[in-house]
Amino acid sequence: MVSNTISFLDLKKQQLRLGNAVKNRVAQVLSHCQFILGPEVQELEERLALYVGAKFCIGVSSGTDAIQIALMAENIGAGDAVFLPAFTYTATAEVPLVLGATPVFVDIDPETFQIDPTHLRLCIKKIRDEGKLTPRAIIGVDLFGQPAPWDILRQIAQQEQLFLLDDCAQSFGGMYQGHKLGTEADATVTSFFPSKPFGGYGDGGAIFTNDPEKAEIYRSLRSHGEGKTRYQVLRTGMNGRLDTIQAAVLLAKLDFFDAELTRREEIACLYDQHLASVVQVPVRVPHSQSAWAIYSILLPDEHARTELQNKLKEHNIATAIYYPLPLHQQPAYCNSHDGSVLPVSERISKQILALPIHPELTDEEVLQIIHAIKG
Repeated sequence: MVSNTISFLDLKKQQLRLGNAVKNRVAQVLSHCQFILGPEVQELEERLALYVGAKFCIGVSSGTDAIQIALMAENIGAGDAVFLPAFTYTATAEVPLVLGATPVFVDIDPETFQIDPTHLRLCIKKIRDEGKLTPRAIIGVDLFGQPAPWDILRQIAQQEQLFLLDDCAQSFGGMYQGHKLGTEADATVTSFFPSKPFGGYGDGGAIFTNDPEKAEIYRSLRSHGEGKTRYQVLRTGMNGRLDTIQAAVLLAKLDFFDAELTRREEIACLYDQHLASVVQVPVRVPHSQSAWAIYSILLPDEHARTELQNKLKEHNIATAIYYPLPLHQQPAYCNSHDGSVLPVSERISKQILALPIHPELTDEEVLQIIHAIKG
């Protein structure tokens, strides 16, 4: 048994590594006191748009609000169906309900855990045949750091004339077919929640688009539906602005971000090398580079997972389960789901276990985790 605790996330060590970069950026905000939509917000938007290759980036208050603003801009609401994977975080599904729409849960690929295009087509056909809801949008989720199958999702969205949204909350910095995620769909949203690969020190998010008209609407919606002036109200909006202090934190961290992605990849490769013979390690999405927000292994069943999790806890190694219950089985969504079984999502939720994979981990700590699993 090792004496030191290996955390699932260690923001204190992160701050020590970043030195005074964050403090200096925040101090600038405290000096000019433009706490709402200050100059750091625009600077961050410009730098992030350039980073992912999008024409526009709109900073908002959270990843959840980013989804809501993107769907509000499409006037999605009562009577509309929004298709999304059942195996993801609740934010993706709760927004359609908040807007009065209905989330339609789609099963996932058993290897990559990304939305299953074949099942998606069946779900769209079923909704059209029933005639009770109008299919309006698809939300693809880049789960755990890896990209969804965007080539196929774009084909489906075009054929069905649906709005396509990329929920890139866990995968900002990841790559697909040689370029950064951020331009695969009609719009892309991300989150700066502290646990994300590119996380702030509070809530925050962003929307990416190449459409200047949509960018203008997103900026309006994040600020109460304002027009050219503060007291010109063009539409029903929300208070969804990114705080200047969070923008300052993110600007400081952006200078270190690519190095952190490299470190996450190194850790993932160590896990792959040493664990592939004893557990099922993540399957890499072809032609991609993961941001490695989460490194999840699969155990044979729920009992084996519990045993391993308890064993690692005895070794002071933190783990997590993403996700212990697929969304269609959550109480909040029971009335929205038709009761059909989604076998892959249900099986994976009983097998999956996430290991620490943050840049503060040393090789020695990673090897301690590996030896604890294999021992």
